[in-house]
Amino acid sequence: MQQKLISLDLDGTTLNSSSQISPKTKNVLQAVSQAGHIVTIVTGRSDKMALNYYDELGLKTPMVNFNGAVGHFPHSQSNDSYEITFQKEIVLDILASKSTLGIQAIAAEGKGLTLTDSTDGSLSPFFPAASRSQDVLNKINLTKDPSAITMLVNPFKKAEITQQLQKTYDSDVTVSVWGGPAPVLELSPKNINKKVGLKFLTQHFNIPRQNIIAFGDEQNDIEMLRYAGTGVAMKNASSWIQDVANVVTTVDNDHDGLAQYLEQNLLQAE
Repeated sequence: MQQKLISLDLDGTTLNSSSQISPKTKNVLQAVSQAGHIVTIVTGRSDKMALNYYDELGLKTPMVNFNGAVGHFPHSQSNDSYEITFQKEIVLDILASKSTLGIQAIAAEGKGLTLTDSTDGSLSPFFPAASRSQDVLNKINLTKDPSAITMLVNPFKKAEITQQLQKTYDSDVTVSVWGGPAPVLELSPKNINKKVGLKFLTQHFNIPRQNIIAFGDEQNDIEMLRYAGTGVAMKNASSWIQDVANVVTTVDNDHDGLAQYLEQNLLQAE
């Protein structure tokens, strides 16, 4: 048996529309692990917002968060980890011109770092409100450089804000737009994407590219799908993401598309 590295995007891929791992997907992923393959999570989510899924699957492998900016072993002090950041001054600069730009809420995140300037819990499910003073994003609390900034913006000004941020900070960060209904922009360290995380995993496990099967559905999965030996786009992915992939699942994330693919092409093939 050739050992495969399975790289999982979470939202729209491993998770269904209710942000859950279905019993079938969980069973298949655990069967894949038991068959000797390596199952990993490579997500745009923070370590904090992905940990429950990592634990639910019973993983012990490294996890990649913030679209490739952080790679680490949860629950472990392993030295084999990395964190790519950008200057915290960028956060403070954007914070100062927040209302001028049309930004409603800002969060600065990194490994073990979650600060937000929003104290309104009803603002958005994507922005947990700061419940304690030490969780508020300000100059005093922001003591380390972040790996990501997420911003809830005025939906009618999204394109304009993106352009302005790109113009101002282009040499330091990449500005990307989240998929889905929420008008969220994300700033990541320049030239960092999920491919960086995948390279970290291949080096850690000493596994060749051609033995990677990567699953994704969004713009932030493109580099990962291209880098993998087999890039699998979900049926629910937009057509241009599907065009980048080698294969498209026959059903979507609400009908266990990922699990069905692994069953037919990995488990039954053995």
